[in-house]
Amino acid sequence: MPDIMPFFAVPFGFARLENAEALNQQLRALFLARTAEGDAHANPRPLTQRNSQVFESNFDLFRSTEPCLKQLKEFCWWHLLKLVCELNNYDEATRERLLIYSDAWFHVTRRGGFFGLHNHPNASWSGVYCVDPGRHDPGKRDSGLLSFVNPSVASAMHMDAANANLAGAYSPSIRHVRFEAGQLVLFPSWVLHDVKPFEGEGERITVAFNCWFQLQGAQRGR
Repeated sequence: MPDIMPFFAVPFGFARLENAEALNQQLRALFLARTAEGDAHANPRPLTQRNSQVFESNFDLFRSTEPCLKQLKEFCWWHLLKLVCELNNYDEATRERLLIYSDAWFHVTRRGGFFGLHNHPNASWSGVYCVDPGRHDPGKRDSGLLSFVNPSVASAMHMDAANANLAGAYSPSIRHVRFEAGQLVLFPSWVLHDVKPFEGEGERITVAFNCWFQLQGAQRGR
């Protein structure tokens, strides 16, 4: 029997904030208040397809000084740095030299809101944290799904009995995240993804961010 090993793989990171209820309540109240103020906090140059049921904030969220935002940023950065160091085999000394540059924003999505297919240029890692998944209608399992397009989707150009049932990392299928409050997903910024229409009551509230990095003291390439 030949040795089987994955030659190509895409790393994702998943984490959960324990006892997130109090923080999420503070974030929810802050984001709904900012949403009610409209253009003062809205992204002035939206690019990705979405509809009016989605409010997208401007991208300076993690530059705010509110304690709840500082707490969320610390949680996200801790897990992101752990992921980056694990994947790159960085030691503690190298980790301390990593400088994070970022944009961050929030989405408030009401019934019918969706976000079109996109990725995040000019960043290496992105993440989404769920403040509130909303209350999905009964039977609407696809409501508000965060869906990632498999980069090997073209491998499904021909399907027969030899490849129709590939499992796990070898499957060309799209992967979905059905968010729960306090959940964080980290992914390479180049991965295409979208958000399926939210079919439910209340608001689906998430925080998203893009990050790019530099090693302090490293010389820039010419």
